[in-house]
Amino acid sequence: MATSSRSVIGDLSRRGFIKSTAAAAGGLVVACYLPGCSKPEQVAKHSGPPKMVKANAWLQIGTDGSITMFCDKSEMGQGVYTALPTLLAEELGVEPTTIKVEFAPPGNEYVNKLLGAQATGGSTSVREAWDKIRMAGAEARTRLIAAAAKEWGAPPQSCTVADGYVLFTSRRASFGELAEAAAAMPAPQNVQVKGHNEFKYVGKVLPRLDTPSKVDGSAQYGIDMRLPGMLYAALAQPPELGASVKSFNADKAKTMPGVREVLQTSSGVAVVADTWWQAKTARDALDIQWAPGAAAKLTNASIYAGLKTASSGKGLDVRKEGDVDAGWKENTRRVEATYELPLLAHATLEPQNCTVEFRDDGCHVYAPTQVQQMSQSAAMKASGLPAEKVFVHTTFLGGGFGRRLDVDFVPAAVECAKAMNKPVKLLWTREDDTTHDKYRPPARNTLSGAFDGNGKLNTVKIHLVAPSITSRWAPGAVPQGTPDPFAVEAAHNFPYDVPNLHIDYLQHEVGLEVGYWRSVSHALNCFTVESFMDELAAEAQMDPVEFRRSLLGKQPRWLSVLDAAAHKANWGQPPAGRYQGVALMSGYDTYLAQVAEISLDGDKLKVHRIVCAIDCGQMVNPGIVQAQAEGGIIFGLTAALFSEINVVNGKVQETNFDKYRLLRINEAPSIEIHLLNSDEKPGGMGEPTVALVAPAVCNAIYAATKKRLRKLPIAKQGFTI
Repeated sequence: MATSSRSVIGDLSRRGFIKSTAAAAGGLVVACYLPGCSKPEQVAKHSGPPKMVKANAWLQIGTDGSITMFCDKSEMGQGVYTALPTLLAEELGVEPTTIKVEFAPPGNEYVNKLLGAQATGGSTSVREAWDKIRMAGAEARTRLIAAAAKEWGAPPQSCTVADGYVLFTSRRASFGELAEAAAAMPAPQNVQVKGHNEFKYVGKVLPRLDTPSKVDGSAQYGIDMRLPGMLYAALAQPPELGASVKSFNADKAKTMPGVREVLQTSSGVAVVADTWWQAKTARDALDIQWAPGAAAKLTNASIYAGLKTASSGKGLDVRKEGDVDAGWKENTRRVEATYELPLLAHATLEPQNCTVEFRDDGCHVYAPTQVQQMSQSAAMKASGLPAEKVFVHTTFLGGGFGRRLDVDFVPAAVECAKAMNKPVKLLWTREDDTTHDKYRPPARNTLSGAFDGNGKLNTVKIHLVAPSITSRWAPGAVPQGTPDPFAVEAAHNFPYDVPNLHIDYLQHEVGLEVGYWRSVSHALNCFTVESFMDELAAEAQMDPVEFRRSLLGKQPRWLSVLDAAAHKANWGQPPAGRYQGVALMSGYDTYLAQVAEISLDGDKLKVHRIVCAIDCGQMVNPGIVQAQAEGGIIFGLTAALFSEINVVNGKVQETNFDKYRLLRINEAPSIEIHLLNSDEKPGGMGEPTVALVAPAVCNAIYAATKKRLRKLPIAKQGFTI
């Protein structure tokens, strides 16, 4: 936790961290410089909006006193449009509502240092911005004070800032008046960020800055884009995964109202028309012959059979402590279980879309994307233009959940706009989206545990088998012979104190491309580990909470959330006819425990209540934290109860929300979020609550029925909802 006397954050140089642009900018532009990104000297070569400085994140103070923040994270409901400006406002001493927010363009300088790519994901937005955005604000504040102090002949340490002014005794000057002079000041030597006890905005529940525009309809999502003279495109994609266009007949489609052109693209056949419905109707009239691909015979049965066969092999070591082989041989009181997890779709409420316009200066891409540079690269390849002529304009995202970490919806839009020489908006249907997703990986995980002669848990083995997303998405991040770090989450940090522990991961590809899905492998492995911990508790004849507590003596943050959740849920004393289950996890530098309360009427399951205790370190805006926690629980409960993607002969069977349904409002439980106060650095909150729902609910089902659920979704395991 930073204090008011700190002069260094992490390993970042105060001198080299931030440089200003030239005074010709008409104001003060401050950029955050991180080692390994563009050099700070480059900043001086750029000036003024709308041009962006080559920096990770920066702010502009105009001579009119306006403050603009260029946000390097995509806003998909998780609240960065509010949280990141709040960090800036805190250091500048201004109301967050006075800061205008614009989204940053593609650039190496905007690489998310926690992910190694320009990407919004992994619940990293606030964690990654915590130091650098505060530093940007503190640097600007220091420059403004220095400029005012020089003008007044005053000691800088006696000057303060408030509400857009620098103050000294009875004198004051606005940020706008000082902006040009501040830009000319030398880089300050000793910048101080505020300490916890000085925060005015951080840690408070403040209104979201994006709410007004979303209420009045002025917020721009990708699907909202309108450009003069714009045409619309609908894309026919292969009905079978991996298939390609063999031939097509467009004669009928070309005669239909509004149709301008039928084009073969890199991902299918597109119809371009005056309206999207005209394009979609004509698309459906196309006669296309498809050439089957490698997935033509792929079925769920073959996928899970492959995982089962692969699971007999040895994986790459993730963690090894003690002597597991000896512990297993010496202790014959054992528990073994295998858990299977299904393929899942992201099901973003805004289907994939992209709008493209070619202008004199190049190709402009308007997209709800989580990866600006990858979108730019896809557009470069499709357009044949260099990076400096491809501009990506990020819109609000109507749901991301990891789906928009892929850019398969960009190339066809670029190809259509290039062919038509007019702006074109390409929009996928819900059916396109559900049947052509980058699905959450399936998994087959086998766990084993052994107790010693005193009834103490002595040995645990965790064998994870699943495809690797990162090997496709960022192969350089997974060196040969090392496990994909995004495949072993919520297992590698197994918190329970046992003498002998072995965790390994075996990568097994299943014949289709898999993608990052909200909480990634936390959802897979938390279900596995926390379900198994309940099985071990039953074998030990101990209460599930007390069993976990007995193994968490060295893990105070884990223990704190477990105790808080159990206390708030009145653990062990549910209302008559109800049953409880618990799950515990740490992910994204956040610690959580959940208690689910359910009832059963025959085979009809009702989830009545979920209580969640969270320690996510310092909170920027507790209101946003609570909203994310609640939304994650609903998302996780939908998946636990209903969600599964089925493939038959290469064709995905689920098409829309009638077959891949969401939780309905009458099915939603009462949700209680309890946030623990902490001065630790912020943890992530976009994803973690998703992962605990399935094991907590399934453990509650065991409490009610003594039936173990080792497969999901629950609705396909003999229960109705």
